[in-house]
Amino acid sequence: MLFKNIKQFCTLGFIILFLTSCFEERKEDPLEEIMGSLPDKYLEVVSNREQYGIQILYSQIDRDQDNQPQLTSWSYHVDSSTYFYPASTIKLPIALLALEKINRINVPGLKSTSAMLTDSAYSGQTKVLNDSSAESLMPSVAHYIKKVFLVSDNDASNRLYEFLGQEYLHDALISKGFLNSGILHRLSIFLSADENRHTNPVRFYEQETVVYQQPMQVGSPLFTERKDILLGKGYMIGDSLVSEPMDFSEKNFMSLEDLHNILIETIFPGALLGRPLFDLTVEDYNLLYKYMSMYPAESDYPYYGDKFPDNYCKFIMYGDDTDQLPGHIRLFNKVGLAYGYVIDVAYVVDLEKRIEFFLSAVIDVNLNQIYMDDKYAYDSLAFPFFAELGKVVYNYELNRDRTFYPDLKRFKFDY
Repeated sequence: MLFKNIKQFCTLGFIILFLTSCFEERKEDPLEEIMGSLPDKYLEVVSNREQYGIQILYSQIDRDQDNQPQLTSWSYHVDSSTYFYPASTIKLPIALLALEKINRINVPGLKSTSAMLTDSAYSGQTKVLNDSSAESLMPSVAHYIKKVFLVSDNDASNRLYEFLGQEYLHDALISKGFLNSGILHRLSIFLSADENRHTNPVRFYEQETVVYQQPMQVGSPLFTERKDILLGKGYMIGDSLVSEPMDFSEKNFMSLEDLHNILIETIFPGALLGRPLFDLTVEDYNLLYKYMSMYPAESDYPYYGDKFPDNYCKFIMYGDDTDQLPGHIRLFNKVGLAYGYVIDVAYVVDLEKRIEFFLSAVIDVNLNQIYMDDKYAYDSLAFPFFAELGKVVYNYELNRDRTFYPDLKRFKFDY
């Protein structure tokens, strides 16, 4: 790993110190009590790390008299060297970096709500010139972010990926100290490594005036070279079984520690280093918080009606609950679901009882170790497990002593 400058090296050093202090095992580890209080049917699951690949990060939040947060974190089987496919959780840093890029371009008239038209200039690329789901009927960074968090829209995320560019994403994550992360490809469409390095030209408009144009970007293939990551016993191509491990070496990757800390930095800017890692405005954070915590049925644009239940992108606490969720408990989170991997990174708040905590987890429920056969234990195992895990942590927090209760008005929104 090469560092471009001393600032990048120092940023890395501080984050390593932060991670070391936060995730070290402690003598009185509440996760031991929490995991032991799970229903009996999950005890074998959480103890069998080799099969289920469970990793959990839990951060308690204690406020001081000035409402400033103090974090104490614990880990369960966390190992950044163990690969899991991060699926849609990568959309969290993509959203943050898209807003940051708008700010750093810093040209008059360019905003996250500016109309963003996507052109095509290379194999595999497609255009976007309008968006019928938006009130303005035009696509924008802000509207794409809304769809990303409300229903984990893959096309919306891909358009932000194209605005950012593969190499820009790589350099931005590395410069902020997130070294166990790589966003190498678009989601849900299968393009070659070369096609994913090429990202579409984009134009931004205010009214009918072009305020910013970006030509097609081409990432260097050098930083995408990785050793083989061979997993499972086989995979399906159509109706045919290929009886050999599947290669994930060209797929996205992101450790649970990086995801957890990106979320902490999103909710509490400056918590990692004492200064914000992302160049965002108050308006940017308000946009993120609102859409991260909103339920699909609460949106008018896009209008989802009852197409998606409230828990559609809320696995922790509510993974198996399709009823209407309570308005006073909100998850500011991002989930991922693919190839049998289920991930949720969440900041959980109860606005009435003034409880807050961070909880991130991943589990592998590809029980037969055959990829792309759609025989994953999502409904029977993963979603109920996430719901129970969230509930036992919530109940632990409910009974935990606090010197000062948080003022959570920052996270109250009219949806």
